[in-house]
Amino acid sequence: MNFELSSEQKLIRETARNFAKNELLPGVIERDENKEFPKSQIAKMAEMGFLGMMVNPKYSGGGMDTVSYVLAMEEISKVDASCSVIMSVNNSLVCWGIEKYGSEAQKEKYLPKLAKGEIIGAFCLSEPEAGSDATSQKTTAIEKDDHYILNGTKNWITNGSTASIYLVIAQTDISKGHKGINAFIVEKNTEGVTVGPRENKLGIRSSDTTSIMFTDVKVPKKNRIGEDGFGFKFAMKTLEGGRIGIAAQALGIASGAYELSLNYAKERKAFGKEIFKHQAIAFKLADMATEIDCGRLLCIKAAWQKDNNLDYSQTSSMAKLYCAEKAMRITTEAVQIHGGYGFVKEYHVERLMRDAKITQIYEGTSEIQKIVISRSILK
Repeated sequence: MNFELSSEQKLIRETARNFAKNELLPGVIERDENKEFPKSQIAKMAEMGFLGMMVNPKYSGGGMDTVSYVLAMEEISKVDASCSVIMSVNNSLVCWGIEKYGSEAQKEKYLPKLAKGEIIGAFCLSEPEAGSDATSQKTTAIEKDDHYILNGTKNWITNGSTASIYLVIAQTDISKGHKGINAFIVEKNTEGVTVGPRENKLGIRSSDTTSIMFTDVKVPKKNRIGEDGFGFKFAMKTLEGGRIGIAAQALGIASGAYELSLNYAKERKAFGKEIFKHQAIAFKLADMATEIDCGRLLCIKAAWQKDNNLDYSQTSSMAKLYCAEKAMRITTEAVQIHGGYGFVKEYHVERLMRDAKITQIYEGTSEIQKIVISRSILK
């Protein structure tokens, strides 16, 4: 067993770290405050290859392993979780879903543009009445001659108004239950697609979250992903990998808050000495460091299992559950270590605390992860 990263993986981590510091940190507070989509930052991320890291080079991707993706996600998330969720959705849901399960024609048409960041994608599963219960889809796709007619509403869609293509999960035969669900590639400029207003969110405020309405949208049959009835399995398998990305995001939020706290504790003085010399603060930092290392090992294990074609469903859920819960705890402690300064925007940790909360909710809540894990260990 080798715990050492390869020279390429170390280089990717260092590149992502420098990019986050030099390109994402400037203006991050203002973007959060104003709900400003990071358009120029995402364009630069695309130039650096961060939007199609794992895509095969024959489709203009980076051809990197999942471990490298996890390392980059952590570094980007330390500074700007809004940018990292855009990166995560495009990489591990949209690009991976199409490359793994799409037809060759679908791959050739969409993957090069997605991997190069010429367009970005969105994953449309959640509905007003179907969040955690993904089998209760109300969006329908009625089969016609050479197409489907799509009707319904999807909500909480990351990249909702900025994406050019949507991967949409819809019910085609309600009598078949989850086996009557399909997945479709829907282009945003198709007649009948309406994008709702951007949500005013607690965290990840500069990312683009909207509802999407589909009204009699004509979707060619060639845009269905996989065989008839494959949609539910497609969504679940894609989200299994997506959880590794969100676990890495939560890890990055936590480690970003820890690094800020560590530096602050070395500079801030109280009762005549730097506050890290007080055991109360030292022990908080010790707990943070331990929990972050545990989370990182879970993330890398899940990524390694995925890269080696092993079953990673349990580990990805464990990583997502653990890192999300610890991100919320660690960021709250970071605010506490900063005291009053932690409560103001200038010191970043309050934003990280707000950003941490969503990692317990999206791509499967912490409760859903416990269901997945318990079923796995008790089968």
